[in-house]
Amino acid sequence: MAAQYLAAAGISFLDKKDDDSHTNAGFNTDNGCLETHPLSNNGDLLSLNFRDFSLEWTSNDGKISFNLDGATHEDVLKWLKETSKNQLNKEYHYDLHYDMPYKMEGAAVFRKDDESELADLTHLRILAEHSLEHIVEHYKLHTSIRVWPHHFDTGIYTGLNDSEITIGLGLAIPDTLSHDHYLYISGYKDGKLIETSSFNKLSKGEWKNDGFKGAILPVGDLKEEEWNIFFKEAIEQFKKS
Repeated sequence: MAAQYLAAAGISFLDKKDDDSHTNAGFNTDNGCLETHPLSNNGDLLSLNFRDFSLEWTSNDGKISFNLDGATHEDVLKWLKETSKNQLNKEYHYDLHYDMPYKMEGAAVFRKDDESELADLTHLRILAEHSLEHIVEHYKLHTSIRVWPHHFDTGIYTGLNDSEITIGLGLAIPDTLSHDHYLYISGYKDGKLIETSSFNKLSKGEWKNDGFKGAILPVGDLKEEEWNIFFKEAIEQFKKS
């Protein structure tokens, strides 16, 4: 839920993009932070630090931190409004234009319950960045890796070179497709999802063709190389479709 504060910062301070990309974030593998796009010419960024369970406002002038553990939604909004006013002389609005499966009440309290779980989530995001960086480099793709607030997936969406195929792939959080974090990939041609019922079986993961059309693979304790193999096998089949 805390990642939505970053999306709201993008909505508050950045020019609106038709694809909502002003609301997405990047993951910094060096410091374990989810970061907004730059919010000013002074390098202002709002970040969610996975390791410290805190929000951070950084700029060329330094860093200000806010510990989320024990804070209410109202506390966070008060800090964000004060900080953005001081740093940008602009007003922060928590006004999401998309539906979420839950609603944050003002008195809701953040708790840092399990540090090992936070460490595991950080590790997964780092693996996702490294694996997707490998795919981008391997296929010479012209895209950036971003975390999208609507579903909190780390992913890329781009056309394949010398092909009519567009692919979307990445790491997704547990939902109706999987009880665990999972890798996903879908292909598109002429603006439509590509049917996968006739595709060859993958060495890991499985093809889906009912509702979601593509392949998924629960991450479990998979190594990065296994992530890469899954994505590459699927991409090669999409290229032949």
